[in-house]
Amino acid sequence: MDADKIKLAVADITAELDPTIKSLKMASLCSTLWAEHGVELVVVGGSAIEILTEGAYASGDLDLCHANRVTLPIRQRQEIMGQLGAKGGPRNWQVAGMYVDVLGPVESFARTPFRRVQGPYGEVQVMKAEDLLVERVLVSVYPGDNPTALDCARKFIAVILTGGLGMDWNEVLRLANLPEYRNVKECKTLVNEVAHELGIKSPLHTD
Repeated sequence: MDADKIKLAVADITAELDPTIKSLKMASLCSTLWAEHGVELVVVGGSAIEILTEGAYASGDLDLCHANRVTLPIRQRQEIMGQLGAKGGPRNWQVAGMYVDVLGPVESFARTPFRRVQGPYGEVQVMKAEDLLVERVLVSVYPGDNPTALDCARKFIAVILTGGLGMDWNEVLRLANLPEYRNVKECKTLVNEVAHELGIKSPLHTD
């Protein structure tokens, strides 16, 4: 992207009032800009859940990891984010009225593909929903109760159960059984609770 297009995009993102659209626009711009340098970015964590649920959960910032590099040189991070007029670094920046984190390599154990969402400045790769669900449930209870993570997990599950997002439930159970998570019971319990509240049958219900 040339400097003029970047400037217009940053101005557009700065003026955007909807926080979810703002995050998607910034993810789209960052993804396209970094891709020009051979780096594939992936939206992760609460930011990914916000985009996948179209704002049912609000993250408040944008978290990005990279999918095809072991490390990103600090100088490169500063140079690329500097094109956006970002302040800070080398992992956390303030730009266009929001906070953007470019973290380490993406951690994914799911066999499903990354989700892809079209943004105004290019395609955005979003973390796999199966990974997001199992991870968020884990964080909600370990190492201790985490109300923020629990609220996020419940909203995510509600969107999934009401047809707002596809989910491979067999893959969810496989992930939850992995030594990295070991939280099958917690996943089943929370999904069943949300399904009961919604008055629908849980995909993880056991007779």
